[in-house]
Amino acid sequence: MAKKPRQRSSKLSVYLYIPNIIGYIRVLLNCFAFSQCLTNKILFSFLYFLSFVCDAVDGWCARKFNQVSTFGAVLDMVTDRISTACLLVVLSQLYKPGLIFLSLLALDIASHWLQMYSTFLTGKASHKDVKDSSSWLFRAYYGNRMFMAYCCVSCEVLYLILFYLSENQSEKLLDVISSNLQKISFLSLLMGTSIFGWAVKQIINFIQMKTAADVCVLYDIDKKHNH
Repeated sequence: MAKKPRQRSSKLSVYLYIPNIIGYIRVLLNCFAFSQCLTNKILFSFLYFLSFVCDAVDGWCARKFNQVSTFGAVLDMVTDRISTACLLVVLSQLYKPGLIFLSLLALDIASHWLQMYSTFLTGKASHKDVKDSSSWLFRAYYGNRMFMAYCCVSCEVLYLILFYLSENQSEKLLDVISSNLQKISFLSLLMGTSIFGWAVKQIINFIQMKTAADVCVLYDIDKKHNH
Protein backbone atom coordinates (compact mmCIF):
# COMPACT_ATOMS: atom_id res chain seq x y z
CA MET A 1 0.00 0.00 0.00
CA ALA A 2 2.89 2.35 0.71
CA LYS A 3 3.96 2.20 -2.91
CA LYS A 4 0.81 3.84 -4.29
CA PRO A 5 1.61 7.46 -3.31
CA ARG A 6 5.09 7.04 -4.82
CA GLN A 7 3.61 5.68 -8.07
CA ARG A 8 1.18 8.58 -8.25
CA SER A 9 4.03 11.00 -7.64
CA SER A 10 6.06 9.38 -10.43
CA LYS A 11 3.14 9.58 -12.85
CA LEU A 12 2.54 13.22 -11.97
CA SER A 13 6.20 14.06 -12.55
CA VAL A 14 5.98 12.70 -16.12
CA TYR A 15 2.81 14.69 -16.79
CA LEU A 16 4.66 17.76 -15.54
CA TYR A 17 7.77 17.31 -17.67
CA ILE A 18 8.71 20.65 -19.26
CA PRO A 19 8.20 19.40 -22.86
CA ASN A 20 4.80 17.97 -21.90
CA ILE A 21 3.74 21.31 -20.36
CA ILE A 22 4.74 22.95 -23.65
CA GLY A 23 2.57 20.32 -25.34
CA TYR A 24 -0.46 21.38 -23.25
CA ILE A 25 0.23 25.01 -24.18
CA ARG A 26 0.25 23.97 -27.86
CA VAL A 27 -3.19 22.40 -27.45
CA LEU A 28 -4.56 25.59 -25.88
CA LEU A 29 -2.96 27.77 -28.58
CA ASN A 30 -4.56 25.66 -31.31
CA CYS A 31 -7.98 25.69 -29.64
CA PHE A 32 -7.94 29.47 -29.38
CA ALA A 33 -6.48 29.86 -32.89
CA PHE A 34 -9.27 27.86 -34.53
CA SER A 35 -11.89 29.76 -32.55
CA GLN A 36 -10.58 32.89 -34.35
CA CYS A 37 -9.90 31.44 -37.82
CA LEU A 38 -13.06 32.82 -39.44
CA THR A 39 -12.87 36.27 -37.86
CA ASN A 40 -9.17 37.12 -37.59
CA LYS A 41 -6.85 35.56 -40.19
CA ILE A 42 -3.68 37.23 -38.95
CA LEU A 43 -4.22 36.23 -35.31
CA PHE A 44 -5.08 32.68 -36.33
CA SER A 45 -1.98 32.38 -38.54
CA PHE A 46 0.26 33.75 -35.78
CA LEU A 47 -1.11 31.45 -33.07
CA TYR A 48 -1.10 28.41 -35.33
CA PHE A 49 2.50 28.99 -36.40
CA LEU A 50 3.52 29.71 -32.79
CA SER A 51 2.10 26.33 -31.79
CA PHE A 52 4.07 24.75 -34.62
CA VAL A 53 7.30 26.43 -33.44
CA CYS A 54 6.62 25.12 -29.92
CA ASP A 55 6.77 21.64 -31.45
CA ALA A 56 10.49 22.15 -32.08
CA VAL A 57 10.98 23.76 -28.65
CA ASP A 58 9.45 20.85 -26.73
CA GLY A 59 11.68 18.38 -28.60
CA TRP A 60 14.74 20.45 -27.67
CA CYS A 61 13.62 20.62 -24.03
CA ALA A 62 13.03 16.87 -23.91
CA ARG A 63 16.63 16.21 -24.97
CA LYS A 64 18.14 19.09 -22.96
CA PHE A 65 16.52 18.12 -19.64
CA ASN A 66 16.49 14.36 -20.27
CA GLN A 67 12.69 14.32 -20.19
CA VAL A 68 11.95 12.20 -23.26
CA SER A 69 8.76 10.21 -22.66
CA THR A 70 6.40 7.98 -24.62
CA PHE A 71 3.47 10.08 -23.41
CA GLY A 72 5.20 13.23 -24.67
CA ALA A 73 5.88 11.67 -28.08
CA VAL A 74 2.24 10.59 -28.43
CA LEU A 75 0.94 13.98 -27.23
CA ASP A 76 3.23 15.66 -29.73
CA MET A 77 2.08 13.55 -32.67
CA VAL A 78 -1.63 13.74 -31.78
CA THR A 79 -1.41 17.53 -31.47
CA ASP A 80 0.40 17.78 -34.83
CA ARG A 81 -2.08 15.52 -36.62
CA ILE A 82 -5.22 17.14 -35.18
CA SER A 83 -4.05 20.73 -35.80
CA THR A 84 -3.06 19.96 -39.40
CA ALA A 85 -6.30 18.02 -39.92
CA CYS A 86 -8.39 20.95 -38.67
CA LEU A 87 -6.58 23.38 -40.98
CA LEU A 88 -7.08 21.05 -43.95
CA VAL A 89 -10.80 20.80 -43.16
CA VAL A 90 -11.01 24.61 -43.08
CA LEU A 91 -9.18 24.83 -46.43
CA SER A 92 -11.52 22.22 -47.93
CA GLN A 93 -14.37 24.65 -47.26
CA LEU A 94 -12.54 27.63 -48.76
CA TYR A 95 -11.25 26.10 -52.00
CA LYS A 96 -12.54 24.01 -54.87
CA PRO A 97 -12.09 21.09 -55.19
CA GLY A 98 -12.19 20.58 -51.43
CA LEU A 99 -11.57 16.86 -51.91
CA ILE A 100 -7.86 17.62 -52.46
CA PHE A 101 -7.45 18.78 -48.87
CA LEU A 102 -9.56 15.94 -47.46
CA SER A 103 -7.39 13.45 -49.40
CA LEU A 104 -4.25 15.03 -47.95
CA LEU A 105 -5.81 14.75 -44.48
CA ALA A 106 -6.55 11.04 -45.00
CA LEU A 107 -3.01 10.36 -46.25
CA ASP A 108 -1.45 12.23 -43.34
CA ILE A 109 -3.44 10.40 -40.65
CA ALA A 110 -3.24 6.96 -42.29
CA SER A 111 0.53 7.12 -42.84
CA HIS A 112 1.32 8.24 -39.29
CA TRP A 113 -1.15 5.86 -37.62
CA LEU A 114 0.19 2.88 -39.58
CA GLN A 115 3.77 3.96 -38.84
CA MET A 116 3.08 4.11 -35.08
CA TYR A 117 1.30 0.75 -35.12
CA SER A 118 4.07 -0.95 -37.12
CA THR A 119 6.61 0.49 -34.66
CA PHE A 120 4.87 -1.30 -31.78
CA LEU A 121 4.68 -4.55 -33.77
CA THR A 122 8.42 -4.53 -34.47
CA GLY A 123 9.31 -3.54 -30.91
CA LYS A 124 11.14 -0.38 -31.90
CA ALA A 125 11.53 2.42 -29.38
CA SER A 126 10.67 5.18 -31.87
CA HIS A 127 8.60 5.53 -35.03
CA LYS A 128 11.55 7.50 -36.43
CA ASP A 129 13.77 4.41 -36.44
CA VAL A 130 13.71 3.57 -40.16
CA LYS A 131 17.34 2.53 -40.69
CA ASP A 132 16.19 -0.79 -42.15
CA SER A 133 13.99 0.87 -44.80
CA SER A 134 14.82 0.24 -48.45
CA SER A 135 13.83 3.83 -49.37
CA TRP A 136 16.73 6.30 -49.27
CA LEU A 137 14.28 9.21 -49.16
CA PHE A 138 12.48 7.75 -46.15
CA ARG A 139 15.78 7.19 -44.34
CA ALA A 140 16.98 10.69 -45.23
CA TYR A 141 13.75 12.23 -43.90
CA TYR A 142 13.94 10.66 -40.46
CA GLY A 143 17.74 10.62 -40.36
CA ASN A 144 18.27 14.31 -41.03
CA ARG A 145 16.49 16.74 -38.69
CA MET A 146 17.04 19.74 -40.94
CA PHE A 147 15.54 17.97 -43.95
CA MET A 148 12.56 16.77 -41.91
CA ALA A 149 12.08 20.26 -40.46
CA TYR A 150 12.15 21.81 -43.94
CA CYS A 151 9.47 19.41 -45.24
CA CYS A 152 7.22 19.83 -42.19
CA VAL A 153 7.57 23.63 -42.09
CA SER A 154 6.91 23.80 -45.84
CA CYS A 155 3.58 21.99 -45.43
CA GLU A 156 2.36 24.21 -42.62
CA VAL A 157 3.58 27.42 -44.30
CA LEU A 158 1.90 26.49 -47.60
CA TYR A 159 -1.40 25.75 -45.86
CA LEU A 160 -1.21 29.01 -43.92
CA ILE A 161 -0.47 30.99 -47.11
CA LEU A 162 -3.46 29.40 -48.85
CA PHE A 163 -5.61 30.22 -45.84
CA TYR A 164 -4.41 33.81 -45.85
CA LEU A 165 -5.00 34.22 -49.60
CA SER A 166 -8.56 32.85 -49.54
CA GLU A 167 -11.18 35.56 -49.99
CA ASN A 168 -14.42 33.62 -50.30
CA GLN A 169 -15.73 30.06 -50.28
CA SER A 170 -15.57 29.51 -54.03
CA GLU A 171 -11.86 29.97 -54.74
CA LYS A 172 -10.33 27.62 -57.31
CA LEU A 173 -7.15 26.23 -55.79
CA LEU A 174 -5.03 26.10 -58.96
CA ASP A 175 -6.07 29.64 -59.97
CA VAL A 176 -4.98 31.07 -56.61
CA ILE A 177 -1.64 29.21 -56.67
CA SER A 178 -0.81 30.11 -60.31
CA SER A 179 -1.79 33.77 -59.96
CA ASN A 180 0.27 34.15 -56.78
CA LEU A 181 3.35 32.43 -58.26
CA GLN A 182 3.27 34.82 -61.23
CA LYS A 183 3.70 37.81 -58.92
CA ILE A 184 7.10 39.02 -57.76
CA SER A 185 6.73 39.18 -53.99
CA PHE A 186 8.00 37.64 -50.77
CA LEU A 187 4.76 35.66 -50.45
CA SER A 188 5.13 34.13 -53.93
CA LEU A 189 8.77 33.22 -53.19
CA LEU A 190 7.73 31.64 -49.91
CA MET A 191 4.95 29.71 -51.64
CA GLY A 192 7.28 28.44 -54.37
CA THR A 193 9.84 27.26 -51.80
CA SER A 194 7.13 25.63 -49.70
CA ILE A 195 5.52 23.75 -52.60
CA PHE A 196 8.69 21.71 -53.16
CA GLY A 197 8.98 20.75 -49.48
CA TRP A 198 5.25 20.01 -49.35
CA ALA A 199 5.52 17.71 -52.39
CA VAL A 200 8.44 15.79 -50.85
CA LYS A 201 6.46 15.41 -47.61
CA GLN A 202 3.49 13.88 -49.47
CA ILE A 203 5.80 11.40 -51.22
CA ILE A 204 7.29 10.48 -47.84
CA ASN A 205 3.79 10.07 -46.36
CA PHE A 206 2.93 7.63 -49.14
CA ILE A 207 6.20 5.69 -48.68
CA GLN A 208 5.61 5.64 -44.93
CA MET A 209 2.07 4.32 -45.34
CA LYS A 210 3.15 1.57 -47.79
CA THR A 211 6.18 0.56 -45.71
CA ALA A 212 4.17 0.40 -42.48
CA ALA A 213 1.37 -1.55 -44.18
CA ASP A 214 3.96 -4.08 -45.41
CA VAL A 215 5.23 -4.51 -41.85
CA CYS A 216 1.68 -5.23 -40.63
CA VAL A 217 1.11 -7.77 -43.45
CA LEU A 218 4.44 -9.53 -42.79
CA TYR A 219 3.58 -9.68 -39.09
CA ASP A 220 0.29 -11.43 -39.97
CA ILE A 221 2.10 -13.89 -42.27
CA ASP A 222 4.71 -14.74 -39.60
CA LYS A 223 1.98 -15.14 -37.00
CA LYS A 224 0.14 -17.62 -39.26
CA HIS A 225 3.29 -19.64 -39.92
CA ASN A 226 4.11 -19.87 -36.22
CA HIS A 227 0.71 -21.38 -35.35
